[in-house]
Amino acid sequence: MNKDYMEIRWHGRGGQGAITAAKIVAGAAFASGYAGVVMAPSFGTERRGAPVMTSLKIAREKIYDLSPIEEPDIVVVLDHLLLNEADVTHGLKPGGLIVLNTPRDFTSYHFRKYRLAAADITSISVEAGLPHGVVNTGIIGSLARAANFPEISLLLAGIEEEFRVRAPQKNALAARLAYERTLTGD
Repeated sequence: MNKDYMEIRWHGRGGQGAITAAKIVAGAAFASGYAGVVMAPSFGTERRGAPVMTSLKIAREKIYDLSPIEEPDIVVVLDHLLLNEADVTHGLKPGGLIVLNTPRDFTSYHFRKYRLAAADITSISVEAGLPHGVVNTGIIGSLARAANFPEISLLLAGIEEEFRVRAPQKNALAARLAYERTLTGD
């Protein structure tokens, strides 16, 4: 994966915080010295539980292309059930990375052309003291582990700032635990 330019597409459901997660990663990338950071949410009817998608482009240089992501390097999936509802791998580059929140065993997935990183973010988040279904901060930890980007310390600082009035320590703990427990196919 080219660390000078990355495209990450996030798939989740309304209320899970995919857009907030992408925003936190964007902030950490910028703090890491990436001058180009572009985020573009895309969703239909705004309602809790409806599928949502957001795109995040990160580059060392300023980004002038604001078009939607066609061929992401990474796909982050906040709800494993979305695998049955949408082609989340559409356009994912061969050898691309899928970061998946799932309670299922890692070995039950067979993405032949892609690398997989998975953890039961839902359970990890509850263990960290967050309400059931709040998975955005945990999935950030999985992404950091699997992509080796951005630095976990920058993400934790971004999480604590974003959630400064809403359980910052619990959200940071969810990310830290997910970072430690994410399994990868590497």
